[in-house]
Amino acid sequence: MNTLLPHAERVTQLLIARRQTITVAESAAGGLINAALLAVPGASACCRGGLVVYTYEIRRALLGITDADMKGLTPATEAYALLAARRAREKVGSDWALAETGAAGPTGSRYGYPAGHACFAVTGLVECSRTLETGSADRVANMYAFAAAALDLLAEVVAAAPGPELARP
Repeated sequence: MNTLLPHAERVTQLLIARRQTITVAESAAGGLINAALLAVPGASACCRGGLVVYTYEIRRALLGITDADMKGLTPATEAYALLAARRAREKVGSDWALAETGAAGPTGSRYGYPAGHACFAVTGLVECSRTLETGSADRVANMYAFAAAALDLLAEVVAAAPGPELARP
């Protein structure tokens, strides 16, 4: 966890300064993104919470993503990560949402993505998505790499977004 704290601290400080909130929907990172954010003192000022969306049933029940929504999509894509982030943000009413999806390993996904493949999306005042390929089959190392990359993308997007004057009161 200690390796993730600098990533989480940076984004938490940005969100607190802007008086903005975040919700996280993660999959292959297994809760590490949420845990890192909540480990930062003062996180309650910006963290609305999050969930680990690891199965079809949870995706459907908690994010409301239907089979029709998934037509033409597979998990572990930037398009799916954007959909998950949008739904998480809508459901919770946060300023920002971050979604992560991927294949931690040691094998790839049933959809053909290799171990070490992850996609991230941030939605809020602006939207951005990104793909990471670690080239590793080390499940735990990939989970940490996914969490760090997701937190870094969130910090990058929030820092580049329009100023805090657009934040909710």
